[in-house]
Amino acid sequence: MDAEHRESLEAGTSPDLSAEDRALGMDQPISRRDFMNGMAYTAAALAAQGALPWSRAGATSLPSSSPLSSTGLTGQTDKANGIMHAVRDGLLKPTAGASTGEVFDLVVVGAGISGLAAAHEFRRLNPAARILLLDPLADVGGHASRNEFQVGGKTLIGYGGSQSLQTPSYFSPAVRGVLSSVGIEPKKFEGYYDGAWYDKRGLGAGIYFSRAVYGQAATVRETDTAAGWVNKTPLNAQAKRDLIELIDAPRDYLKGLSTAEKRARLAQTTYREFLLKLAKVDPQLVTYFQDSTREYFGSGIDVVSALDAWANGNPGFEGMNLGDQPDAAMSPSGRLIATDPDEYIYHFPDGNASVARLLVRSLIPASLPGKTMEDSVRARLNYGQLDVKGKPVRIRLNSTAVRVRHLGSPATARQVEVTYADAAGMHSVVAGRVVLACWHRVIPYLTAELGEAQIRALRDQVKVPLVYTNVVLRNFEALSRLKLSGVTSPGHFWIGAEIDFPVSMGGYSFAQKASDPVILHLRRIPGGKPGDEAREQFNTGRAELTRLTFADYERQTRNLLGGALSGAGFDPARDIAAITVNRWAHGYAYEYMRPDDAFWPGGPLPITAARRGWGRIAIANSDSGAYAYAHSAIDQGVRAARELLGVTAGPAISDFPGPPRTKLDFFKR
Repeated sequence: MDAEHRESLEAGTSPDLSAEDRALGMDQPISRRDFMNGMAYTAAALAAQGALPWSRAGATSLPSSSPLSSTGLTGQTDKANGIMHAVRDGLLKPTAGASTGEVFDLVVVGAGISGLAAAHEFRRLNPAARILLLDPLADVGGHASRNEFQVGGKTLIGYGGSQSLQTPSYFSPAVRGVLSSVGIEPKKFEGYYDGAWYDKRGLGAGIYFSRAVYGQAATVRETDTAAGWVNKTPLNAQAKRDLIELIDAPRDYLKGLSTAEKRARLAQTTYREFLLKLAKVDPQLVTYFQDSTREYFGSGIDVVSALDAWANGNPGFEGMNLGDQPDAAMSPSGRLIATDPDEYIYHFPDGNASVARLLVRSLIPASLPGKTMEDSVRARLNYGQLDVKGKPVRIRLNSTAVRVRHLGSPATARQVEVTYADAAGMHSVVAGRVVLACWHRVIPYLTAELGEAQIRALRDQVKVPLVYTNVVLRNFEALSRLKLSGVTSPGHFWIGAEIDFPVSMGGYSFAQKASDPVILHLRRIPGGKPGDEAREQFNTGRAELTRLTFADYERQTRNLLGGALSGAGFDPARDIAAITVNRWAHGYAYEYMRPDDAFWPGGPLPITAARRGWGRIAIANSDSGAYAYAHSAIDQGVRAARELLGVTAGPAISDFPGPPRTKLDFFKR
């Protein structure tokens, strides 16, 4: 969306909008936060060799107050990604840059949760260490992003990325130690999360069938049995019968095989193939289930195996005698791990952004007032305190590392030079040690010191693109009338929309009355052509994500909510107060999947070769664990810090991918 059109929307005008857009409220003066479209920023800025994407004319200073509620760019913007895209495309050749004269004991490339955890562990082991963290984004935390809104005199806080501390039972001693040291006590969420909030209001999960996909629009509230709701849907008659069977009374679709043989067969069969070739359901159910695995694996049922779909909670397996642990996965060591033994309640109002903020507080106490996890919720992060000369730990935002090299042979060098680019040009600092807490695929562009085998292993990780959109409703009266906590929307642009987590803590109170404003969370994980390998689909989805404008996302948002809630008097032109689109072109770490990854789970795993450090450089990020969870990011950060210092003792870490994602309690409402 260009600046002129954005301004006209903010002003409540836009003569070029269609009647349909006006009915959806595309001309309403709401709070909009969007992205620069496509790759135009990088292309224009780097039209000629040597032209830099950080000209003084376009530079913006880091605010001393929070950027969280300002309009403009959010997430991984083209501006933030543009420098490394230019390096990747050969349009920018990194040089040493002007030396800042700074010397640090540790430089961390990346100020996400893994980078912050690495700095935290390094400083625990070496309290006098001088540390610099560099990050291209305008905020700390990486994907752990916080959104704030002012609506009706109330402050609403939402999450724009990394969502929750999932399954504390899986946390390693190292993760527990890090969280405890910054004041996070997971057990307290049992009091902060209102588990009865939905039941007290009679709210449950619903499904929205759009007219464009099913020929007839309908919003249906789920009941305990499929027979109680499926016949109210616009599915065709055979699809209804097949769906009821799959959910309520599935047959043994591999009758005659042993349990082990069934598991092996399902591991080599996609869920799409399971539906069509084994269960022999109506093809309309392929459309219905296509995106059902996407939130947890990043891919649709054309890629995810039937065995993983079973662990994900997809129906059709209860009659197949697959064993006593239907929610179990095998670790590389051969140990069975039960999936999600804990309730899905360990959530700050801003998701894992609070984990990042508390790590920052531990490193730079002056940046965030308070001493507890509760008082951090409403506290304002002072960005002016992040990079203060003379302080032992500094975080330099809007700064993209472009080159890392040992000053001498990696085997004998005593220092590493790190070059980064910011609004003023290229600069170099010197470090005793370096942690690369950036994405795996970036690392080969930063250094010429790696062998081809490690480069191939690093490139195996392809980030899952995702879009997390927060929509503030002036009230949730329409949802209350429909008795819905949210909807999934099979076949629609958005996977679904749900009321945010009912968490009240630290003086922050979740909505209580239907007349209160509330945040709805919408998700999209764009993919590619069904049947393509998962990594290729992620690349195709990333291209879509960067091509679409904010107006495209807004239109689809209003279309979903206007359609799903229309039966309760919801008016998208009147009832939407704000929209923030958090677009992550390079989102979550890729988790190994059957049947594409033949090496999983037995190994050897590409991450083992990829994350190997060299000289005075170590690698830490969620890619290093091939596991897109905050506790894995912390484990990898701790591991990297210990590697650099040659420390083998200390609380144990988990260094293998965990079980596959499963259907979360949060989305079962």
